[in-house]
Amino acid sequence: MKKLLLLAVAVTGIVTLGFGQVKKGIQNVTIKTPTVQCESCKKRIEEFLKRDEGITKVNVDFKKKITKVTFVAERTNLENVKAAIANAGYDADDVTADPEAYKRLPKCCKKPEDGGGHQ
Repeated sequence: MKKLLLLAVAVTGIVTLGFGQVKKGIQNVTIKTPTVQCESCKKRIEEFLKRDEGITKVNVDFKKKITKVTFVAERTNLENVKAAIANAGYDADDVTADPEAYKRLPKCCKKPEDGGGHQ
């Protein structure tokens, strides 16, 4: 009888853990990236984010100025994704670009007020 009770408790624990993982799972987010200017910006952000553990898909739409990211919630989170975009030199929602990374961007990828962009 004790063995059956222990087995029931173990199965319940395993099932509970399994459902907890499904709850987090894969996340799809859309981040405003207002400083992306061109195809070069798109490639730069996509390549930069693909290096991060947990990010499975990235699509930058520089015309709409949004970035769609799919990631595994157990490995990263929205704040880390935004920080990675900022570390690449671009604004991401409420997170501003890292100044040093922004300085290293090619002229076409900088903001129009800084002499960049396609005019």
